[in-house]
Amino acid sequence: MRSALGLCRSGHGRARATLTRRAAYKGRPCGVAIHRNRNRTPLAQEDAVTDAPDHAPDFTPETASAAAGPAGHPLAGRARAWFERLRDEICAAFESIEDALVPGPGADSPDLPPPGRFEYRPWQRPEGGGGVMGLMRGRVFEKVRVNVSTVHGEFSPQFRQQIPGAEADPRFFATGISLVAHLRSPRVPAAHFNTRFLVTTRPWFGGGGDITPMALDAPESVADAARFHAAFQAACDRHDPAYYPRFKAWCDEYFFLPHRGETRGLGGIFFDWLGDRTPGHGLEADFAFVQDVGRAFRDVYPAIIRDRMHEPWTAAEREHQLIRRGRYVEFNLLHDRGTLFGLRTGGNVDAILMSMPPEAKWP
Repeated sequence: MRSALGLCRSGHGRARATLTRRAAYKGRPCGVAIHRNRNRTPLAQEDAVTDAPDHAPDFTPETASAAAGPAGHPLAGRARAWFERLRDEICAAFESIEDALVPGPGADSPDLPPPGRFEYRPWQRPEGGGGVMGLMRGRVFEKVRVNVSTVHGEFSPQFRQQIPGAEADPRFFATGISLVAHLRSPRVPAAHFNTRFLVTTRPWFGGGGDITPMALDAPESVADAARFHAAFQAACDRHDPAYYPRFKAWCDEYFFLPHRGETRGLGGIFFDWLGDRTPGHGLEADFAFVQDVGRAFRDVYPAIIRDRMHEPWTAAEREHQLIRRGRYVEFNLLHDRGTLFGLRTGGNVDAILMSMPPEAKWP
């Protein structure tokens, strides 16, 4: 599942009240947006999460009452804290990119808009849990959303048969981060990333990331994809040399549009049920691997954007970009497990569909 996690825009450069993530979860009305401080810096801590940081929201009384079930798993709070911290670091990196764009051919317009800033909106799931949706529309990122969610409850009788460990006990806990970035420039690849931790009567991790250049066979697209893959391979190899070839093949198989007979992009890695159906190395080792995968994406994708965002593009390239985005829409609506999981478990529909590009075309 992709994390089932908009959205108001404020004037850039004007002072806005900034709330902590704790306030977003504790008693904050769902209709109130949270605006990030544009001067905040990413967290520097790099070691594995061992305790929930101060900004991690506490479990609600409803969650605490379910402590004997999946929501009481020892890794639940630590995994949630890690996904929230990774969200903060990635969003800070993306906002820094918005600041770095220099007016010119790559800016797409002589009337360069102000740098984009993320705006956050918390949501609550009536059946248990909730999340925070993050959305930015800027001058480099046409639309990027970074969502975190932590939900719990019971699978429906129809759905529980498809989830490992839910047949005997339908209760579940799930927490994760999900990201989709659509860039203005057709010279900069789109990207998707998510990691998650899910607990039924059995716990496991899942996730991955893939890169979607607009011209799949262009030399620059091939180079960007090789760089993207190298970062994920390094993260995999630190934990198990068998991971990368297996997870790369899984990604190529998963992000395939059978009705068109083509892949969505140039791949990456994809894994699911790690620690359950997919053999891992123990929950602590698997958690460390998931964190390294997140750091790999956090470092390599912003670097690719910075190296491409000032390149000029043509109207023909933009047209091709819109058509390729149509493939993205087709995959997400027809085949994506995260979309189906979110809709079947009462997730926030706006958050689930925030991965859709702002503009697409079918010729």
